[in-house]
Amino acid sequence: MGLSLKSTTGKIVASLTLVGAAAGVAGMGTYGAFTSTTSAATNIASGTVEITLGTGAANRLSVAATGLVPGDTVQRAVTLTNAAGNQALAGVTLTAVATTSSKLDTDPTLGLQLAVDNCSVPWTETAAGAGYTYACTGGTTTQVLASRSVIGANLALANLTSTTAGNTDNLRVTLALPLAADNTFQAKSSTIDLSFTGTQRSGTSK
Repeated sequence: MGLSLKSTTGKIVASLTLVGAAAGVAGMGTYGAFTSTTSAATNIASGTVEITLGTGAANRLSVAATGLVPGDTVQRAVTLTNAAGNQALAGVTLTAVATTSSKLDTDPTLGLQLAVDNCSVPWTETAAGAGYTYACTGGTTTQVLASRSVIGANLALANLTSTTAGNTDNLRVTLALPLAADNTFQAKSSTIDLSFTGTQRSGTSK
């Protein structure tokens, strides 16, 4: 019996000794650490990509045209501006959809044909009956979109200065009803919605 008690006491003492040693080692880690801290702050701001169309005489796109016959053209001037944005653009595209459709927009050959030109100065506008004609007086005309069927998505526009922030383009949009359009085009009506989309420049290192 005495041997048994001594053995138990020895185990308890040994256990307490190990616990005490572990506590002593843990306590050593809370002393003697050298530190140094420094910092800097930097401001990060995102850019703005925003193109806008003109108003009033600088945007005739909403002016309707009626009574077209084969061989007629409809000209409308509009300014496209990158003044509200502060970033250059990789490019600008045009999407034309018919919100009210007819054979005028569904026939890609004999239906309405769309073309866009740019003038280096504001277009000189002349009232022509219920519509307008435009001359690039004192400026240079460049082709932005070659004549094609009116309906199209993400059509790439060329020769624009508004891809650079702060610049404005003077555009003339022309819709033409081909001379070969036949009697099946009589008494038709379409509403064409034109949307311009500017895409940001490629990413660079800042």
